[in-house]
Amino acid sequence: MAEFISGSPEETLSFGQKYAQSLKAGDVVILNGEMGAGKTVFCKGVALGLGIQDEVLSPTYAYMNDYYGKLYHFDCYRLKNGAQAEALGLCDYFYADGVCLIEWAENIADVLPSNCKTVTVEKCEGGKRKIIYE
Repeated sequence: MAEFISGSPEETLSFGQKYAQSLKAGDVVILNGEMGAGKTVFCKGVALGLGIQDEVLSPTYAYMNDYYGKLYHFDCYRLKNGAQAEALGLCDYFYADGVCLIEWAENIADVLPSNCKTVTVEKCEGGKRKIIYE
């Protein structure tokens, strides 16, 4: 595991963009962090790093946003278990050719692939964020 200290949302965005260079098609990344920690800002950076210019929004009510098959951004906050994710067809994307970024993955832990990467965004004093990643 490695750490990056971000001093601003812009730095978190830039870090996400650089982190995207370490990803390949089929990677599944679990994003940990409390609400407001900066997970979606990080996702916006990853999208830019993958060449996606669209506005990246948290998919809270859609469960998953698909960005051209390159990036699948999940928000599993409202799911109670993996069976719900399977019933919605979300698990199919874990084995597709895009990168999956999953917020609130603990809610569907029982259906996640075994080889997931993890990124944790923690709030720190002074508005900084600690990003722990592999």
